[in-house]
Amino acid sequence: MLTVQNNQPIGIFDSGVGGLSITRAIHQLLPNESFIYLADSLYAPYGNLTPKQITERVNKIAQWFINKNVKALVIACNTATVNAIEQLRLNIKIPIIGVEPAIKPAVAQSKSNNVAIMVTQATANNDRFINLVNRYKQGAEVYIQACPGLVEIVENDNIDSKHCQDLLRQYLTPMLNPAHQTKTTIDTVVLGCTHYPFLREKIISLLGDNVTLIETSMPVAKQLERQLLMRQLNAVKGHIATFKFYSSSATKQQEKVFSLLWRKSITLRNITI
Repeated sequence: MLTVQNNQPIGIFDSGVGGLSITRAIHQLLPNESFIYLADSLYAPYGNLTPKQITERVNKIAQWFINKNVKALVIACNTATVNAIEQLRLNIKIPIIGVEPAIKPAVAQSKSNNVAIMVTQATANNDRFINLVNRYKQGAEVYIQACPGLVEIVENDNIDSKHCQDLLRQYLTPMLNPAHQTKTTIDTVVLGCTHYPFLREKIISLLGDNVTLIETSMPVAKQLERQLLMRQLNAVKGHIATFKFYSSSATKQQEKVFSLLWRKSITLRNITI
């Protein structure tokens, strides 16, 4: 039975603008759903924080969303997911959807049985992430590449800069010629951070068309859809969706970047958590 709760918003957050790649997929799949998006930019990038700091931020943000009466929560950040989602699910009863690198589908579709994963430094060092890799690699060679600095490039709208090109070349060159490979090369690369899909064209230009890039925006959106339907929380048909954007360090420049990546002019509100 549909209730007023069905039209409550979905909470979505990331350390910055990266989670907009997930949010776009959610809006595409679920156009009737309202959402509140929070960029925790004051503490970005999460890849530079300790696991304890990340968990503390995630818990505070989750409580802020609960006070906003969201019906579900999407952690649109790989680093936050691998560090904090399990303990959060123990304490919060609404559906919580996280985002993790698509290791299993990448291994399944790789013809060379060689896969690379681009992640933040915090994710690369995370035991839960390493366990996921070991669980799903099924005998494949999995090359983990930490990519410090790429999050900041997307956040500051420096995608077309020489610094961006130099960093990508530094991180991607080992994927083309990793020392451990003798007969085969990597043919599948997982974008293990929600900021990285915004660098997709730059990455392809360096890796070439023979390498397949995999990211998790639509799978996360579909998992959210499944959770809402299972709990009968999906928005009423014909409901006019509303969107609100917040940042813990909002500036006019960040609002400009948000509008650019969302592909529509938005108003960015500042909040303190």
